[in-house]
Amino acid sequence: MNLFAKLLARKEAGKPVRVGLIGAGKFGSMFLAQARKLPAIHIAGIADLSPDRARANLAFVDWKEEAYSAAHLDDACAKNTTFITDDASVLITDERIDIIIEATGDPLIAVDHIIAALDAGKDVINVTVEADAFCGPGLAHRAKAAGQIYSMAYGDQPALVCDLVDWARTCGFSVMAAGRGHKWMPHYRLSTPETVWDHWGLTKEQAERGRLNPKMFNAFLDGSKPAIESAAIANACRLTVPEQGLAFPSGSVDDIPQLMRPKSVGGVLDGPGMVEVISSLTPHGEPIAYDIRKGVWVCIEADTDYIKNCFEEYKVTTDDSGRYSCLYKRWHLIGLELGMSVASVAVRGEATGAAVCFNADVAAVAKTALHVGTILDGEGGATIYGGLRPAATSVAAGYLPLGLANKARLIRPVSPDQVLTWDDVELDTNRLAFQLRRETEALLS
Repeated sequence: MNLFAKLLARKEAGKPVRVGLIGAGKFGSMFLAQARKLPAIHIAGIADLSPDRARANLAFVDWKEEAYSAAHLDDACAKNTTFITDDASVLITDERIDIIIEATGDPLIAVDHIIAALDAGKDVINVTVEADAFCGPGLAHRAKAAGQIYSMAYGDQPALVCDLVDWARTCGFSVMAAGRGHKWMPHYRLSTPETVWDHWGLTKEQAERGRLNPKMFNAFLDGSKPAIESAAIANACRLTVPEQGLAFPSGSVDDIPQLMRPKSVGGVLDGPGMVEVISSLTPHGEPIAYDIRKGVWVCIEADTDYIKNCFEEYKVTTDDSGRYSCLYKRWHLIGLELGMSVASVAVRGEATGAAVCFNADVAAVAKTALHVGTILDGEGGATIYGGLRPAATSVAAGYLPLGLANKARLIRPVSPDQVLTWDDVELDTNRLAFQLRRETEALLS
């Protein structure tokens, strides 16, 4: 409750928190729109494969040109300005930078950056949750061994759910379920970047105005991102996952307590302590009033009659038994909220969520019949979507992790909705990300 005060104190002491941002896309730009308002936070450098695009995005979010005109990092650190480069290693290896924010969106590259930053003595905030989904426990393990902090990004839904779960448990409540909302119909899993705006609720013109990436947004629509984020939540909060993937039950905010309870008492859960995603559409595709599409929630249980009576006395919305209730945030503001992670890591030495177990995994599932020789186009593309599975099931069956499936070549044909395995593809396994995946699998034992 006093992060801002601690940042002010650090500013007054003349001890800036120097940050290196890798990736100035949508999430990075949203953070940059807020960053210069945060006391003690200095964006010393930005690395992007296209420095011109980074500059264009800075101008787009109202940065003055003189604020990002530093000729080199020395100049930026001396004058409290920002250096722009296409070489992430410049930021990773410089001892003056305290925190690296990884926001490229490319899970293989993200692992390279994260491990290099940890090895260089940097704390890391990982925006690229796709990497967390297939090797987050391994990354957290590496960070602990290095004596550094590895954190998920506040603003994205997993870190916000971690916050709610922490609130519930610290108050003494049992967590029945936790998760996020989503606009979902079963056929959305087959959507492609060509069809995404037809379902999303934006026109093509609105999407282009916002510089929105259709493949990225399709990853949300087709269920891949909900699966990825649910995996991150499960692994950070020690929650379990449905055996056959997310159910996407339909409901409003006030329906959450009725839905998110075990089947034995009328809900949809196989048992207590699970992740799930609530759909903002009815099974017939009609919008549900007061939905949780853009938000997060945690469902809690009153495990004694006294607590149940307290819910009743204080007019808390519950299920029909009076024992289950929820706390929620209806919106998440993505990169606009990332300052919470930066402040928490910098002044408290605490992550805003990180994996503590390997309960959940995200497998690649075929969107259509695919023939031998097909090159998979990864998350949000036209060939595969992500399906949430228990990690033990996924590893034992040899399922192909979604985050490692991009550009893999099929060596066996697959059917629609078939879960792909390592044996179905040919791919280069020499990248560090594959090593981290194996280290993560080893944590199961």
